[in-house]
Amino acid sequence: MPEFPAVSRRLLLGGALATTGALAAGGGSAQAAPLERAGAVPAPAPRRGTGQKSMVNVPFEVHKTVRVGVIGLGNRGGPMCEGWSIIPGCTVTAVCDIRADRVKRTADQLVAKGKPRPAELGGSDESYAQLLRRDDIDLVYIATPWEFHYRQAKDALEAGKHVIVELPIATELDELWDLVDTSERTRRHLILSENCSYGRNELAMLRMAHEGLFGDVTNGHGGYLHDLRELLFSDTYYTDSWRRLWHTRSTASFYPMHGLAPIAAAMDINRGDRMTVLRATATEPRGLADYRERFIPKSHPSWKETYINGDLVTCLIDTDKGRVIRAEHDVSSPRPYSRINTLAGSRGIFEDYAGVNATDGGRVYLEPDHSGHAWQPFDTYGKEFDHWIWKEIGDDAENGGHGGMDYVLQWRTVQLMRAGLVPDIDVYDSATWCSPVPLSVKSLAAGGRPVEMPDFTRGSWVNQRPGLDSRKSEMPPVA
Repeated sequence: MPEFPAVSRRLLLGGALATTGALAAGGGSAQAAPLERAGAVPAPAPRRGTGQKSMVNVPFEVHKTVRVGVIGLGNRGGPMCEGWSIIPGCTVTAVCDIRADRVKRTADQLVAKGKPRPAELGGSDESYAQLLRRDDIDLVYIATPWEFHYRQAKDALEAGKHVIVELPIATELDELWDLVDTSERTRRHLILSENCSYGRNELAMLRMAHEGLFGDVTNGHGGYLHDLRELLFSDTYYTDSWRRLWHTRSTASFYPMHGLAPIAAAMDINRGDRMTVLRATATEPRGLADYRERFIPKSHPSWKETYINGDLVTCLIDTDKGRVIRAEHDVSSPRPYSRINTLAGSRGIFEDYAGVNATDGGRVYLEPDHSGHAWQPFDTYGKEFDHWIWKEIGDDAENGGHGGMDYVLQWRTVQLMRAGLVPDIDVYDSATWCSPVPLSVKSLAAGGRPVEMPDFTRGSWVNQRPGLDSRKSEMPPVA
């Protein structure tokens, strides 16, 4: 049975809206109105194939131990291996990379930590297929360059494995639809490895929104603003310069999901509301070329490259309930790190990353608590609305990657699988959150005109259901 959170103001106030939305969707008006206002025409979702059924509210089968196979052992996949290995009831049974030296190094590191030696598969671009054929893997974690995510995720689903994929799960709209269809057909879950959705502030903000502290939520801002210029031009950090090369071949908003996903969760996207229209704008691509001019020797291979991806790509997204989301991506400009993480409504606003550095904890202004047009610290609200997961394992998470978000993501994924619960993030969330990648290209090619955002749920978005704002549940004991 699926888990449901305790009744909150969100359910009390939103039930009628969800019911009304469901009735309207039956006639098409609820989905069509925002699109028609924006000058776009809604297109029907492709039909489900024979044997396909929705994965909404489908729980994992119970796993006594979660056996993980890892594909991709670079800067992300390597450290995450250790993370998987220390979660109660989880073991890494196989590791894979096209570079055999990484495979051996990762296996050696796990053994040095007192963990069983995983199977080692490497040295070929087909090594991952060998991993997928193993019968001692329940969950495949994919941390390869973006261009391989779709194929490897699809193959993993076809092999009968559940899959968790680093951002994005795919870069083309037809690929996103195919992953949704494959998940429905194989009855296996596909989850975007969106660690920022489990950030402490993000989850507290989510609970505040669901308890009505912001009133009627009207807008939110999120994104990924991170000066990566030095790393992009490093000859060792991104293998074969794969990430920099994306800036030579696409105009997409590559990576807005870290900020977009928490805002979408707070707005109940796919759980009572949905994204309908996207418009994209982009600045000129100046940052990487300027950095190269100042710091990179003329002998470097990057001097043969032409950068076409705008430094700042901004997506404005409308929702069926009339909300607006601004999602941004910029890794090419000199700026402090920010995921923006701002939510606003009729009774107040929360702003993260508002201080001198990213650890200042954010600020709020909420009526009737505050007046005088003066911001107040977020700390008190952060403690009051701290998510149960952070209360449960926050001490363990403190030393985890990215401020503990990595550990929380991994712990919760294993807990869901071991307890046989419904995923917090499902294939529909994963596809929706990644859809601005191809849709931003489409909008920019049309001069910034609005483009339709698909309904990957095929109508199930109108129904309120649990997500990241989950009810407390226990990690099953390890025998």
